[in-house]
Amino acid sequence: MSLERVNPADLAPPTGFSHAVVATGSRLVFLAGQTALDGSGKVVGDTLAEQFERALSNLLAALAAAGGTPERLARVTVYPVDVEAYRRQAPELGRIWRALAGRDYPAMAVIGAVRLWDEQALVELDGVAVLD
Repeated sequence: MSLERVNPADLAPPTGFSHAVVATGSRLVFLAGQTALDGSGKVVGDTLAEQFERALSNLLAALAAAGGTPERLARVTVYPVDVEAYRRQAPELGRIWRALAGRDYPAMAVIGAVRLWDEQALVELDGVAVLD
């Protein structure tokens, strides 16, 4: 299994993501959208950063249960309910990402959502990983 991160010189330098990821492997893991739900199904955290950390932790827990590690993530999509707040807090969210998932960034997109399934949720993440 290998993931090759591709960042063409003629595109804007990526910060916290890769422009493309070429994956080879035998197993794909599709990770469902994760919010800041605790084990009882309650949204925890009052701030975007707190909820982002929990949602990412939940995504990585699902990945680990499937036999994967963060560097195996090929694609992650982030759905904040407030894109401007996400942009303002990007440095802090980046620190959280690096602490939990490292510096091997997947191809990523941030797509604003009007509302998430859980009304108290401020952000949701889903993803795709490639395993051996």
